Amino acid sequence: MGFTCGIVGLPNVGKSTLFNAITAAGAEAANYPFCTIDPNIGVVAVPDKRMNRLIEIYKPAKVTPTSLEFLDIAGLVKGASKGEGLGNQFLSHIRNADAIAHIVRCFDDENVVHVDGSVNPKRDIEIIETELILKDLETVDKKAGDSEKRAKSGDKDTKAEVDFYACVRDHLTGGRLARYCEVSGEKEELLFRDMHLLTAKPVMYVCNVHEKEVGKENAYTKQVREIAAKEGAKVVIISAAVEAEVAELAEGERHQFLEGLGLHESGLEQVIHEGYALLNLITFFTCGPKEVHAWTVRKGSTAPQAAGEIHSDFEKGFIKAEVMKYADLDRLGSETAIKEQGLLHVEGKEYIVEDGDVMFFRFNV
Repeated sequence: MGFTCGIVGLPNVGKSTLFNAITAAGAEAANYPFCTIDPNIGVVAVPDKRMNRLIEIYKPAKVTPTSLEFLDIAGLVKGASKGEGLGNQFLSHIRNADAIAHIVRCFDDENVVHVDGSVNPKRDIEIIETELILKDLETVDKKAGDSEKRAKSGDKDTKAEVDFYACVRDHLTGGRLARYCEVSGEKEELLFRDMHLLTAKPVMYVCNVHEKEVGKENAYTKQVREIAAKEGAKVVIISAAVEAEVAELAEGERHQFLEGLGLHESGLEQVIHEGYALLNLITFFTCGPKEVHAWTVRKGSTAPQAAGEIHSDFEKGFIKAEVMKYADLDRLGSETAIKEQGLLHVEGKEYIVEDGDVMFFRFNV
């Protein structure tokens, strides 16, 4: 799995249309609030042009790209945390998501109803953030309640926990996102991570523009960029309507269609690239006549950690890794040529995996 991305946003911002287009999962889309009443889950293969070249070289019996999982949550509205609308009851599904894609409506269309009557990205973002903060407060209160009970029973170690949860609660009550909460020490970091707070997750704003404005900035997208700049968030500008058209085309026709619109890649590819950058992810490959397989790890991962992505036994019994650089393999066209040129590197436990590495692991269980 590459990473899991939870999709949030107000009703009628294009969430389900976009979800349908990029996952072909068939989520219902309609011009009224709450049309998505179940969390839709879709898994898509991560497009990577390097895979095509590796397939050409190895001619494998099986190909396994890395993948991205989308969780589409019913549209949130103001008051969701108090039971308004349907989105609140599904927020727990994105607790374990790696990142959140916040879809923001950045187009005017009198035929598409806006739940609050007008298009205003700043207001819309604040509504969603408020509901996520309120949901996080529920989580913190539950954790704090458990700690307070243990503290009353005489458990002295929980006093620090009670104080920590109180600090987090004060932070959230002030309308601030959890990702800006000050956390110090290993103990606090563990407590913080264990809560899986929604507003602690990295955010990518996906600006949904009219198909006539695809690839362009407008006054609404500029508002989003200003907010993202303050938060250190990523921004992707796409048109859900265009993505829907792209999804209906044959694979060979998509590139030409996008080129005609002045685009070099689809919205899905933009979301994936920004998502990988947001989470500091890279891809390595394992290749052979049986299978060409793409794997995702965090930047800075060691060779044993990468081996562990394949199987935990590989990490435990790691001996060494044989590494080829994709650029060398692409240029020379075979493992034999790589070896003849002395470009096959044998690396140990300290080796830091690089994006595009083609690896073979030696291990002993």
